[in-house]
Amino acid sequence: MAPVTSLSHSVEQHLTSALSATLPEAAGADPLLRRSDRADFQANGILALAKKAKANPRELATQVVAQVVMGDLIEEIEVSGPGFLNVTITDGAITRNLAARYADTDRLGVPHAAHPGTTVIDYAQPNVAKEMHVGHLRSAVIGDATVQILEFTGESVVRRHHIGDWGTQFGMLIQYLDEHPHELDHKQSQVSGEEAMSNLDRLYKAARRLFDADEEFKTRARRRVVDLQAGDPHTLATWQKFVDESKIYFFSVFEKLDMEIRDEDIVGESGYNDMLAETCRLLEESGVAVRSEGALCVFFDDVKGPDGNPVPLIVQKSDGGYGYAATDLSAIRDRVFNLKASTLLYVVDARQSLHFKMVFETARRAGWLNEDVKAHQLAFGTVLGKDGKPFKTREGETVKLVDLLDEAVERATAVVREKAVKVGLTEPEIVENGRYVGVGAVKYADLSTSAVRDYKFDLDQMVSLNGDTSVYLQYAYARIQSILRKAGEARPAAHPELELAPAERALGLHLDRFGETVHEVAAAYEPHKLAAYLYQLASHLTTFYDQCHVLSPDNSPEVVENRLFLVDLTARTLHLGMALLGIRTPDKL
Repeated sequence: MAPVTSLSHSVEQHLTSALSATLPEAAGADPLLRRSDRADFQANGILALAKKAKANPRELATQVVAQVVMGDLIEEIEVSGPGFLNVTITDGAITRNLAARYADTDRLGVPHAAHPGTTVIDYAQPNVAKEMHVGHLRSAVIGDATVQILEFTGESVVRRHHIGDWGTQFGMLIQYLDEHPHELDHKQSQVSGEEAMSNLDRLYKAARRLFDADEEFKTRARRRVVDLQAGDPHTLATWQKFVDESKIYFFSVFEKLDMEIRDEDIVGESGYNDMLAETCRLLEESGVAVRSEGALCVFFDDVKGPDGNPVPLIVQKSDGGYGYAATDLSAIRDRVFNLKASTLLYVVDARQSLHFKMVFETARRAGWLNEDVKAHQLAFGTVLGKDGKPFKTREGETVKLVDLLDEAVERATAVVREKAVKVGLTEPEIVENGRYVGVGAVKYADLSTSAVRDYKFDLDQMVSLNGDTSVYLQYAYARIQSILRKAGEARPAAHPELELAPAERALGLHLDRFGETVHEVAAAYEPHKLAAYLYQLASHLTTFYDQCHVLSPDNSPEVVENRLFLVDLTARTLHLGMALLGIRTPDKL
C-alpha cells in the first residue's frame, strides 16, 4: 500500500504554501512546526523570516493566516504571542488519516526511507571458549533493535558478529586438546549450550593448570600459536573444534534472548587474518602509517598520553605481530570494498571510543572512508547494580548472562502466574508468556535508556506492571486484545464524521507520529526514542480508558466501532513498535 502522509507534514505543506504566497522570497522555508499544549501544533518559523525580511512578525503571521487554506485538514489557526501560529486540525482529518494507516496492516502507513543505503552493523561480539556475561548484553540488544529498525525503513543491512576467535590464548587450548583428543568428543549427537560451555570451561581450566605448572607444555603451547598463525592444517582443525563448540553455546544464549544470530553472519577476528599484511603494506606505502621503534604506527596531533606525548595507533608490533587495529582496519576494507557498505556501524562499549576514533581516522586518511562511506560507533555505557557500581555477583565476579536471563524469566513467570487464573492462561501459556515478559523486561530496560548512558539493573522494577517498563506496554496490548474479544459482533470501523473526545484526539495525534518517530530513530541510531514513544502511547491509552469507555451500552454503535478502531490501531502500533525493539507482545497477560 501507499505510505500515509503524516498530519504534521500535511499541515507543514499548507503553511509552506501560505508562506510562499505571502512572502515569495521565503518559498520553501521551514515553518518549524511542533506539537503544542496550546493547540494541536505550533509553528515558530515566522519570527526568523520576519527578522530577515525586516517585517513585523505578528503582522506577517496575520498575513500568512489569511493565505492558509481551511477545510478538511485545518479547523482553526490563530496568531499567538509575537508571531507564533497555533493550529488545530479537524477531528475528521485525524480519523481519516488513522483509517489509512489501519488499512496498511504490515507497515501502518510508514514509508520507506527516501535514499536507503547499505549498512554493515557490527554487534553481539562474544569470545570463543569464554562465558558470555552481562557486558555482552548491551551490544546484542541494542544492535538487534537497530537492525530491525533499519531494515524496516528500507535500509539494506549486513550483520557482522566480530567474535574473538584468534590470539595467543588458543595455543594453550589447542595443544592441550591435541594431547587429550577426546575432551570435546560428544557422547551424544547433540549437546546443550550449557553442556558446551561446561566442556569449554573444564578444558580451559585444565589447560591453564598445565600451562602454569609445566614449562615443557608451555613451550609446546607457544609453538602452537606460531603454527596457528602460519595456517598449519592440523592446528586449524583443532582450533575449529573450539569455535564450533563455542557456537553451540552462543546460539543457545541468543535463543534465550529471543534473537536470531545466523552462522553466516559470524565473521570473527580470524576472518581477516589473510588481509593483515596487505593492510599494513597499504598504510605504510601511502605514508598513513610510519615505523617507530620497529612498530608500524599512525600518529594523531590531538591524541596525547598523560605525559603530553602523542599516543599512536599501533597497527603492527615491533615483533611483527598484529594487534586489534590491524584486524579492525582490515574489516573496514572488507566491508567497504567487498560488501559495498555506505555506512559502517559499530555497537561497541564506550570505553573503546578512543580506539575507534583512531581507527576511523586512519581509514579516512587511507581513503577507505570518505563522504560516501561513513563509520559510526554506537557507543554504550555500563550496566550497573542497584548500588550504582558495575554489576557484579556478591562474590565480586562478573554476572553470567545466562544466569541473569534465567532469573528475569523466573521473576516474570511469577508475575504472570499471579494473573493467570483471571485471564484464563494454561500452564504452557504461563511458561511461554513468562519467557516473553522476562526477556522483554531485560531488553526494554536497556533500550529505554540512551545507549551512551550507564543504567541500573533492577529486576524488581523491570518486571513491574507500573512505570516505564515493557510489562506495562505488554499489558496495555493484552488489555486491548481482551476488549476486542469482549466486543462480540461489534467490529472496529472508522467514522470520520464523529466528534472526538480530548483523550481520543490525544491518542490519535500520537498514533500519527509513529512513522516519523521510526525514521528519526533510524537516522540517529537511537532506539530509546522508540521506547519512549511506545511508553507515551501506552500512557495515552490509559487516559483514554479512564475517560472514554469503549463498550459502554450508552455509546451509539458508531462510537463503539470508532473506539474499537482506535484501540485496535493502538494495539497494532504497540505490536509493531515492540517487535522493532525485539520484544514480544502476548495476547493474554
